Amino acid sequence: MSAPETITGTLPSAGRIDKSLAEASGLSRERVKTLMAAGAVVVGKKVVTNPSAKMQAGAHFAITLPALSAPEAQPQDIPLDIVFEDAHLLVVNKPAGMVVHPAAGNMDGTLVNALLHHCGDSLSGINGVARPGIVHRIDKDTSGLLVVAKTDAAHEGLAVQFAEHSIERRYLAVCAGRPNPPSGTIDTILGRSAGNRKKMAVLREDSTRGKHAVTHFKTIELLAHCTLIECRLETGRTHQVRVHCASIGHPLLGDPTYGKDPKGLRPLLQRLGFARQALHAATLGFVHPATGKQVSFEAPLPPDMAELIDETAR
Repeated sequence: MSAPETITGTLPSAGRIDKSLAEASGLSRERVKTLMAAGAVVVGKKVVTNPSAKMQAGAHFAITLPALSAPEAQPQDIPLDIVFEDAHLLVVNKPAGMVVHPAAGNMDGTLVNALLHHCGDSLSGINGVARPGIVHRIDKDTSGLLVVAKTDAAHEGLAVQFAEHSIERRYLAVCAGRPNPPSGTIDTILGRSAGNRKKMAVLREDSTRGKHAVTHFKTIELLAHCTLIECRLETGRTHQVRVHCASIGHPLLGDPTYGKDPKGLRPLLQRLGFARQALHAATLGFVHPATGKQVSFEAPLPPDMAELIDETAR
């Protein structure tokens, strides 16, 4: 583990402390707020935790960045489908079945293991763990696009966009039945299920346990006993598309957690060996944190979903 790093200086302007600290330190305001909440910011001789506190120009500050711990994951030579890569970030098309980050039961064979081999030391360590690079995740059995940060500056810039919900995220999914109406918006509070902590659930609108979640969906193609839909995420909550589709009575095909497959499709799914949620992160768009240009990437449907759609075409 490396020693903590401390950024020191004087506030360049009066007013909100988070804005002035971001200007002086080069960190994003979101990063400054996170560090303030952790008690890592001292102005004068006082620990300051309120981002909106007003301060005078010229006050001395010290920001302590967390020490970087060695990554638990080890590099592994695992093939990666890299859609884009430069000195700041890379965009990867993750296959279904691959876990993003090591955890109990999945300590190797993950995207992080592959990234450590491919990138070496060129991955960000902004969250206190050396070189993970992970800005966001998609489920193990969901295929599609993720962006990975190589530098702390890129990580911060992308994290701000995710927090502001300005990232373009378009998913393709096959759901049971026929959504009626064929397009619309699902706007709910999502949180952990009270009956099963491994599942997410739609909670009461006045619940304080969950987070606001918005999914815009539209029908792309009517299939036999199911429908190909497009889902655009306004927010990015855990299992959001899967829970939202199940909440309107149209769970994703193959999803073992949030719904049952239509009886008419069970023999077909067994014959195809399709045993994962039919969900693919097809489009990912954002402002490149280094160039400031809007970029967008596409990933074609993986063979298993393409075959499922062909077999259920009317």
